[in-house]
Amino acid sequence: MFEREREAKGLTDYTGLKIGAILLPMLLLFAYFGKEDVGLAVVIVLGVMAVAIKIRWNLRKHIWFWAIIAVILALHVPLVFMVRWPQGNAPTLFYTLPLGLVDFLIISGALRLAEKFFLKESSPTDEEE
Repeated sequence: MFEREREAKGLTDYTGLKIGAILLPMLLLFAYFGKEDVGLAVVIVLGVMAVAIKIRWNLRKHIWFWAIIAVILALHVPLVFMVRWPQGNAPTLFYTLPLGLVDFLIISGALRLAEKFFLKESSPTDEEE
């Protein structure tokens, strides 16, 4: 309901700026330790997850929503640190952005599938809350 009131008043949504401000220290920390490529991958993964959470924020009151987010995050941890990005003339951003898009689609699909599975018997009014 708050989101509808905000839209009616024409207030600006600063979600992207907030996500960026939260993730910038993470990138700087990895850069400090000389692991810029890993830091960029971590920032992209966390940013993609934050955007997916924002899009499905109406499901935040369900425990299964946070359980799926935790499982997806747990699956990402070994992948980010074990995958070695190709060393060459192409910047790491060239590899990570398409993978970030695919990652976003996978996360969104998993949340959509879980929503259909767990909320198949709920009423339409439950989804608006």
